[in-house]
Amino acid sequence: MLTVFLSFRGEDTRKNFTDHLYAALKRNGIVTFRDDPKLKDGEEIASELLKAIQQSWCSVIVFSETYAFSSWCLEELAEIVKQHNNDGHKVFPIFYDVDPSDLRKQKGKVEEAFARHKERYKEDSEKIQRWRNALIQVAAIKGWHLNNRHESEFIREIVQKISAKLHRPVTRSDLVGISERMKDLYLKINIGENDVRIIEVCGMGGIGKTTLARLVYNQMSHHFESKSFIADIREVSDKCGLVSLQKQFLSEIFHDECFNFFNVLEGSDIISHMLSRKKVLVVLDNVDNIQHLKCLVGRHDWFGLGSRIIVTTRDEHLLQSCQIDDVYKATTLNLEDALQLFNLKAFQSDTMPKDDFIELSNQVVNYADGLPLALEVFGSFLCGRDATQWRSAIERLKRDSNKEILNKLRISFDGLVEREKNIFLDVACFFNGEKKDFVMKILEDCEFFPDIGIDVLVKKSLIKVDNNNQRLWMHALLQEMGRKIVQEKCVDDSGKRCRLWKEIDIHHILTKNTTTEMIEGIIINSKVTEMIESTTIDNKRESSWMLNLSADIFLKIKKLRLLKVLCLSNCDNLKYLSNELRLLDWKGCPLRSLPSSFQPDNLVALLLPYSCIEQLWKGNRLKMMNLEGSQNLIKTPDFTTALNLEVLILEGCTKLVDVHPSIGVLKNLKLLNLRDCKSLRTLPTKIGMKSLETLILSGCSSLIRFPEIDGKMERLKTLDLSGCYRVESLSDNLQQAKFLEELDWRPSSKLRPNLPSLFKVFQGRRTNPMARMLPLLSCLSSLRELKLRDCNLCEGDIPSDISCLSSLTDLDLSGNNFISIPASLTGLSKLESLELSNCNMCTLGEADIHGLSSLRYLYLRGNNFITIPLALTQLSRLDSLQLSSCMKLKSLPELPTSIKDMRIDDCASLKVVASLSNVSNLVDLDFIRAINCFKLAENIKALTLLKRHLKGFANSRKKFEVIMPGSEIPEWFSQQKSDSSIKIPFRKDSEWIGVACCCIFVNNDASRDNEVIGCGAYIYCRNCEKASCNGTIFQGRNHRRVHWGGWLMGKEINQPVMKDHLFLCYWSRDELCPFSEDKYGDCETNNLWTTDCLDQKCDELEVSFSDSDFEDNAKVKNCGVRIVYGKDLEEIKDFEHIHRYSGHNDGSVGSTSRIKGKHNIYEETEEEGPQPKRMQNFFNFMMGQL
Repeated sequence: MLTVFLSFRGEDTRKNFTDHLYAALKRNGIVTFRDDPKLKDGEEIASELLKAIQQSWCSVIVFSETYAFSSWCLEELAEIVKQHNNDGHKVFPIFYDVDPSDLRKQKGKVEEAFARHKERYKEDSEKIQRWRNALIQVAAIKGWHLNNRHESEFIREIVQKISAKLHRPVTRSDLVGISERMKDLYLKINIGENDVRIIEVCGMGGIGKTTLARLVYNQMSHHFESKSFIADIREVSDKCGLVSLQKQFLSEIFHDECFNFFNVLEGSDIISHMLSRKKVLVVLDNVDNIQHLKCLVGRHDWFGLGSRIIVTTRDEHLLQSCQIDDVYKATTLNLEDALQLFNLKAFQSDTMPKDDFIELSNQVVNYADGLPLALEVFGSFLCGRDATQWRSAIERLKRDSNKEILNKLRISFDGLVEREKNIFLDVACFFNGEKKDFVMKILEDCEFFPDIGIDVLVKKSLIKVDNNNQRLWMHALLQEMGRKIVQEKCVDDSGKRCRLWKEIDIHHILTKNTTTEMIEGIIINSKVTEMIESTTIDNKRESSWMLNLSADIFLKIKKLRLLKVLCLSNCDNLKYLSNELRLLDWKGCPLRSLPSSFQPDNLVALLLPYSCIEQLWKGNRLKMMNLEGSQNLIKTPDFTTALNLEVLILEGCTKLVDVHPSIGVLKNLKLLNLRDCKSLRTLPTKIGMKSLETLILSGCSSLIRFPEIDGKMERLKTLDLSGCYRVESLSDNLQQAKFLEELDWRPSSKLRPNLPSLFKVFQGRRTNPMARMLPLLSCLSSLRELKLRDCNLCEGDIPSDISCLSSLTDLDLSGNNFISIPASLTGLSKLESLELSNCNMCTLGEADIHGLSSLRYLYLRGNNFITIPLALTQLSRLDSLQLSSCMKLKSLPELPTSIKDMRIDDCASLKVVASLSNVSNLVDLDFIRAINCFKLAENIKALTLLKRHLKGFANSRKKFEVIMPGSEIPEWFSQQKSDSSIKIPFRKDSEWIGVACCCIFVNNDASRDNEVIGCGAYIYCRNCEKASCNGTIFQGRNHRRVHWGGWLMGKEINQPVMKDHLFLCYWSRDELCPFSEDKYGDCETNNLWTTDCLDQKCDELEVSFSDSDFEDNAKVKNCGVRIVYGKDLEEIKDFEHIHRYSGHNDGSVGSTSRIKGKHNIYEETEEEGPQPKRMQNFFNFMMGQL
């Protein structure tokens, strides 16, 4: 298939302009036809020329001074116009020193030419007219003018524009989820900058790096003088060598030249010399060796300004020495995109499969874990097969993974050194999802050097570390590959494998006693006990659901490094454990002591939670000890032989009475957790653990004295003393812990019945040891979080110098006895969160709360307010105000304009809500939650609030939600249905401003009174047509979630729902389509990828009020939806008048539009201005999650 047909007058331009244009088009890979100069100018145009025009996508016509004198040129022109009119053939005229008006008006040289033709073809006037018409039509097309410019510059511009036009849309229905990835990569490529940029695209095998790079290459190449895409460099280099790579690279850029060199250095010199002034686009695909980069890319100055080099690799670290400019890390598909891609391959459609296949499809998609390669392979394999065959294939996959996929993934593993391979296999078999620090400690003592080894695996995309650098993660298929590698070492005898995790293998070695010294690691989970249980049932033995281990089960396993027993087990007298153990993790260990022959000199982590252990032993390398819930433990050992201990967890050891004094000299201990050690009476008199960061003593209800701090514990950040109600005083030198950040001093809620004897109030004189200790805190300048809930404190107990806590950001004083906010708190200028719930407060007091200048969250739930004073407006940064369960609250005044989140649930007396007089803040999320506020619902209606919101914020990037009592869908919602979801057609135009929806729900199922229920709105879109952008057409998605919002409620979280309620949700256009068309709409000019939004790819909306992933959805009676247009805002202009004087139903309980029978203190202000204008900003609340 030809691309471009060149039409020109040979006498004028064949050997100069047209020849240069032809060469430039050819260099850019554009297949171009020009006539043979040997063809004679005869009576009839050669048939091969007509055929070439018909087979070409476009024609470039070079109009020169004598073009019209050639009958062949005019005949070509007529055929070009015919193809243009009939088949959409593209036409690009070039006006080479000619005026297009002369061509259209046919004067000057053109007039002279047609006079000759008229004389020559006297008897064929129709031909002459056809030529005239063709010339007039093409001359009217906007083309390119030389205008005395340099021809080389002119030709370069023409080739770039033709190249851009040639990127016709190509239907690619399988490119799911590609748009967002391309947009992100374009931003890193930054094509508009006139510099040289090297971009790395990295990720695991099969994730789509090459596909993404190829798409970007195809769609950007017209911006460059030359281009080169070298696919699978690893394989090409292995087969042909580096010199061959260099020759291929140069040949793709310089098409007509032949390169003869025989060593890499010479090739590098040629590349740097020939490309240093050339703007090129280069893609080097699947690079796995630094030498590939050095011989092809070298340095930035090898390439001309504006050049872009994209390198795809599995090894993120590989390009560090090449001074890359940016890295794009490819990610797996999310669940929705993964399901769509799988459906395209398995069902040849992106729609949901039939019921028989839904669950089966989900199983396969979950197994693929978002890897595009796996989804395509599995989908293609299952396509056209019935459900029975699917089930068989899925079961086979569980036992024997797909070889094609595993071979693709194994390439990265094969490039590792032995220690890195061991780390990878340990993670695959035992540690996927575990905490990074924990795994590092274990592997370090296995002499695997994990600091560098794990970094190598991360850089090679074989494992991931989460965003908080907390846990190690491995893709499910990489894990499967690693385990397959272990199995392949000994296929027939599981006892001879180095690592055992598979239930059937462990079942075999336990029941057949086939263990060998080859085994280094074992993990036994509950599925093994199920298999053993099923065996005993088959043999008609009594079932016990207990793993019974023989005394000599581990006798042959001399090299065992890792042992994890995660199921109920029984073992009367274990005789042997390997001295090579680094990790012993045995939940519910039935042993009272470990074997006497066991020498734990190599043991790093001893994890025996809920064990029967009574006594411990010495361990020189021990770093972690967890004996949580071990009820038989009475005392701890001497810790002088465990000086490396970093973590000690004895939580819930309820019989533990004493802790050995040697614990105070553990210089490396970072975490000491003694929570709920209820029998613990004393700690060492002095502690000097200089590395201690976290000390947890909560629930130690028998503890009388807090130890004296010996020296400076400068690393102590968290101290939890909640529930230590017998501790009457802290060490005076607690001030030595000057970097303490969190202090929890709350009496446990379980101990509240004992509080009267602890905090006595008699004869007008109070005895409160807590109050006496508060002044000790004044020097803790690093303290960020202080919890003093339920300490029976009064206002005078808060010391005046509490303002010395200059770093304090979170203070919890809930459950104390304050009439108003203690005045001493107002000096806490950095305080962001203040909790004063259930404090019996009647007012905020006269304190100057302006000093709380950083306060963002104020919790005042369950107090005795009747109203809230105007002083609250001084809190200019307040985001969240919570007043739920203030049963006496009757009215709300003007509040800070910054409010985003406000909750007034169960305010049974609340009737009046005043609003702000101006709009000064626009926030991203508004929410009103007024559950069970029935009196408020009689006076303020949900639709009223929405319309006020629209009037103030319709054109901003907003979301707005309301939950309040209501029993009917307002008539304003044009589409309604007695169901939990509703579908409506969606018209794509520039007039819509948002989508509003609502539902009526109730929790009327008595059996669910104690459960959590969810109320949410989920907006989906689908499209039937294809959407195109940037040169590629992508099939529309089906049932794609665009946005959602909602809440959890119910008795379990102290939020029961009484009677019917209305949930209303509004999404603005900018919320649903976060990127404007101005920025991303014109893909051809901006070369950016449009986001997935309603404007681009939607012709039907579905709004659902139930989530299939959440079991306990609220019961929805009916629902409604409305597309909001600009014209709706005009109707809201008179809204205040309508709201005051009409009785139209808008879904609230009752129909009264104004408060009657009582004149309230805020009613007078209504005359100052339109009420909606003052109301609209009051309810700008941000949705939160409980």
